[in-house]
Amino acid sequence: MGFAQLVVGPPGSGKTTYCNGMKQFLDGIGRKCAVVNLDPANENTFDGVQIDVRDLCDLNVVMEELNLGPNGGLLYCMEYLVQNKNWLHDRIKEIGDDVYLLFDCPGQIELFTHHETLKDLCDTISNEWNYRMAAVHLIDAHHCSDPSKFMSALMVSLSTMIRLELPHVNILSKIDLVEQYGKLGFDISYYTDVQDLRYLIDGMENKEGKSTKFTKLNQGTAYILFADVVEEFSLVSFLTLNIEDKKSVYNVCKYVDKCNGYVFGACEVDNRSIMDLASGDVQWDHDRFDEGRQYMQDDDEVSEDDDQ
Repeated sequence: MGFAQLVVGPPGSGKTTYCNGMKQFLDGIGRKCAVVNLDPANENTFDGVQIDVRDLCDLNVVMEELNLGPNGGLLYCMEYLVQNKNWLHDRIKEIGDDVYLLFDCPGQIELFTHHETLKDLCDTISNEWNYRMAAVHLIDAHHCSDPSKFMSALMVSLSTMIRLELPHVNILSKIDLVEQYGKLGFDISYYTDVQDLRYLIDGMENKEGKSTKFTKLNQGTAYILFADVVEEFSLVSFLTLNIEDKKSVYNVCKYVDKCNGYVFGACEVDNRSIMDLASGDVQWDHDRFDEGRQYMQDDDEVSEDDDQ
């Protein structure tokens, strides 16, 4: 039995950077790890990538030979990969069954919200190749500063969870840039634990107090139903991640290991430590929230800046 992470998320959310940083961390703690690039359009791969789907089908070649656009070419490449999945299986067997895999996926969200190819590939890896997988879904943390974007991120996260049918970890990536586009309206715990979403309605009004088109939309029945489902069943929550902070990467790694079951068969610790980790909290709440709060600007700092 092998273990793996399926790294998904919208374009620009930091998937390749995550794979690079996580591989460096896992190499540092002595865990055998390999990165599998599943994005036929990813030209920014790094040295740690041991399997590259572009060796099977390159998006640029497909677009040129079949006269397809970027999206059509990508779908063709993914369907071609599923039809030739034995190629991927052979490359994985060459690496070894004891190697922890990081699958770096394309950023087009239709692949993991309603298209069949990525789900079919996940089913094959999990059921036929006997890998315990966890989906790691990255969302850019700066979306928290815009209520409408945060609501969209919640919808994409929930849709991805339902579609992939894998143990799932949602992550607010680039937490060190969380207030790059504006100060957050609430404490970071509001966004990570996805608390009362109705408070976001107030944030969807402009400075003049007039309702925006988002306010009118979200005050409707669809918004209320969505908010109730997410809140009452605690379907969506987030971790925070600064990929350049080893402690932050370590915390995410613990959650993912517990999610895909690696803690029950890990090689780094004894069985007693494994059971302690599996049955206990992986992180105190104040530590989890402080990780995001350290990148938020205090009200006192804002007042001083305004005075100047």
